[in-house]
Amino acid sequence: MTTDAPAIRVAAISKRYGRTLALDNISFDVPRNQIFALLGPNGAGKTTLMHILCTILAPDSGTAEIAGFDVVRQPLEARSRLGIVFQEPSLDDRLTARENLDLHGLVFGVPQPLRRQRIAEVLDLVELTEWADKPARGFSSGMKRRLEIARALIHDSEVMLLDEPTAGLDAQSRNRMWDYVRRLQTERQLTVLVTTHYIEEVETCDQVCIIDHGKLLALDTPTALKHRYGEQVLRCTPRTDADREAIIARYPDRLAHEAGPDLVLKADDAFVETFLDQFGSRVRSLSIDVPSLETVFLSLTGREMRDRGADTRERTLAFGRLGGEHTR
Repeated sequence: MTTDAPAIRVAAISKRYGRTLALDNISFDVPRNQIFALLGPNGAGKTTLMHILCTILAPDSGTAEIAGFDVVRQPLEARSRLGIVFQEPSLDDRLTARENLDLHGLVFGVPQPLRRQRIAEVLDLVELTEWADKPARGFSSGMKRRLEIARALIHDSEVMLLDEPTAGLDAQSRNRMWDYVRRLQTERQLTVLVTTHYIEEVETCDQVCIIDHGKLLALDTPTALKHRYGEQVLRCTPRTDADREAIIARYPDRLAHEAGPDLVLKADDAFVETFLDQFGSRVRSLSIDVPSLETVFLSLTGREMRDRGADTRERTLAFGRLGGEHTR
């Protein structure tokens, strides 16, 4: 990869499933040595795009490159530079941690002496050395994720794709996982592209790309996105259905979202005072959310992020094992 080439290039990528347009003319570049987040709700198209980048799925139009190699015309070259952690577990849990890593290195043609060295290094990196010879079936969800990250590094990858790496993990394991990712990115000069439903996880990413319904809605640093699109909102829980209807009828233009029993209203400081005077006694609870990536997403899509996995359409592809055929 030349020094001025992006680690990942996506140019006018579109993908359709029947009549459903999963990706609609998506374009972006990911510079080297960055952590780049794809943020979007269920069905946004994130997993479809990840499948294209890791050569499992071909786009209908447009091109994508990994380290300068076209994922359709040069899939082996592109794949050899990728480390991938899929959304679905992909370890052989009958094998030990060491055996899983050794098998992966063998598939990628890493010579045996170098495999032994790298296995020791990555097991130490993810703090699994003492578990090296234990079957993976006995590992916790967090340990399995760490082992999958270690596996993605065996062949000295330049770019790491992480598809919902913290899905299903508790808060402590999620924080620990991100510690590993940031440490890897710094120490190994990796480029990391990660998809997630947890908005708080992308606050420290270099760039955040928000997509929904297959369209790219915004791309910038977290700080710039908050300045450009973020807004203060008032979140309240009306006491009765009548109170709810009265608030909606009084402020139809300010209603940003209905979240279960809550109403979310666009709110500057002056509006908050007015609302309290008019409806303060008719709500059970009230809070003010300052500009954040959550409010950025809300202002761009009209809905909140949901902690859900990929939809049925995005799950129709079989991961296979690095080169398996997809199914419909």
